[in-house]
Amino acid sequence: MGRRGKNNFSSSLAKNMLSNNMYLRRLCELSMSMFKWEGLPESVDVRYLEMELFLTGQALFFKDDVLGYLALGCLANGSFDVYGEPKVRRAYSRYSGYNSDSFTDKDSVIIWNNYMRVPSAQDVMYYAQRLWDLDSTIDINARAQKTPVLIQCDEKQRLSLLNVYKEYDGNSPVLFGDKNLDIKGFGVLKTDAPFVADKLYDLKNQIWNEALTYLGISNVSYQKRERLITDEVTRSQGGTIASRYSRLAMRKQACDRINDLFGLDVSVKYREDFQIPDVNGEVDGESGDGDE
Repeated sequence: MGRRGKNNFSSSLAKNMLSNNMYLRRLCELSMSMFKWEGLPESVDVRYLEMELFLTGQALFFKDDVLGYLALGCLANGSFDVYGEPKVRRAYSRYSGYNSDSFTDKDSVIIWNNYMRVPSAQDVMYYAQRLWDLDSTIDINARAQKTPVLIQCDEKQRLSLLNVYKEYDGNSPVLFGDKNLDIKGFGVLKTDAPFVADKLYDLKNQIWNEALTYLGISNVSYQKRERLITDEVTRSQGGTIASRYSRLAMRKQACDRINDLFGLDVSVKYREDFQIPDVNGEVDGESGDGDE
């Protein structure tokens, strides 16, 4: 591969990575900002707590003798009980040298990300990859509409044909050729491609909505909702409510254990902006809030 080919490949690779990272960043931000924690001690960083849940699927809440209450990364450090809860827990910070393996269920609470106790990061990466792939396909199809033209000719006519093509490419209504131009001495192949970018864009919107449904975010577009009856809107949000229940329920369970163990008054709920409005635009605070 020549230098020009390498430069084109590097430029394409950088653009692809930028697009993929853009979708990944947007979905990460949405996933980590959906929950509103209340009553947490000031020493607990909610952003870090949600980041650990997003990346690893678990976090450990405990009280440090010096730093106070913390919610850090959590690792099992030994055996498990009959329900799969680590008997000994290791707390760590990914930004400092903090590392302690002396915690048990008597002085700490594990916060799980969902019922499966798995991180959301892998699923978000899956959707980001699909969205990036569709973006790339849309770009390729759009560029193909330039209808590349392959012209076969001898070297003597190349300059004359290049000048004619420049007029063609400039949308000139009339093309002028030199009197010595032999129009029978060359061949033309136009590689016309069907325009499907609009269909691909619709598919991208579907994938984006799938990602939002997975995260538990309402995603019925305003244009579409105008044409839906009440029952259709309700049914369309079923997957959204089900998706949010698992993650919110496990956070609520952790809040109950934290309050019982440490005498605090910690609670968590979906942020108002993420709650599902009914057809009248009103928000039902009980929708998918994880209460039994």
